[in-house]
Amino acid sequence: MKTKKIFTTITMAFALIFSTSVFAQDGKMMKKDKMQQETKMVGGAEMYPNKDIVSNAVNSKDHTTLVAAVKAADLVKTLQSDGPFTVFAPTNAAFDKLPEGTLAALLKSENKEKLKNILTYHVLAGKYSAEDIVTAIKKGDGKAQFKTVLGPVLTAKSDGNEVVLIDAEGRKSRVKIADVNQSNGVIHVVDTVVLPSK
Repeated sequence: MKTKKIFTTITMAFALIFSTSVFAQDGKMMKKDKMQQETKMVGGAEMYPNKDIVSNAVNSKDHTTLVAAVKAADLVKTLQSDGPFTVFAPTNAAFDKLPEGTLAALLKSENKEKLKNILTYHVLAGKYSAEDIVTAIKKGDGKAQFKTVLGPVLTAKSDGNEVVLIDAEGRKSRVKIADVNQSNGVIHVVDTVVLPSK
């Protein structure tokens, strides 16, 4: 009888330990899922992690120029594919910094290839969080280079709490909103259009 009682007690103890462990694991999984499901506000709109890059970007009032450019360059299907992609997304104000007439010229059909080159210079193959980029910068002794979808690299450096991108001509673009997660990658909002070398 005593043996049966001891066996029952041990069984209950194991069951309690197991259930506690399961709940702890569930808690971690729920926390991870919650982080992946968190939305961020960009251009007055919520960016949903279960939507693709284009489906989110079209709702940002700060990215109407970028969306128009993506459409003109026939990159919509690409940025709606599985990816994953890391997109450094220039705001409307970033495009406004370009010399007068540049954007209007780029949006013309005869300049589609040039526009596509500029846009794909803002895209990396793979998903790079802000933490991934900062870690690479630290490992690179203050700077890191990332190969773009276009081919040429972008250089990243830290400046205080901000990540700064440096293009082929030395122009600088700052990440203003990081880690806007998408179903097929991540967006980092930047304040300047980076340009590949001519």
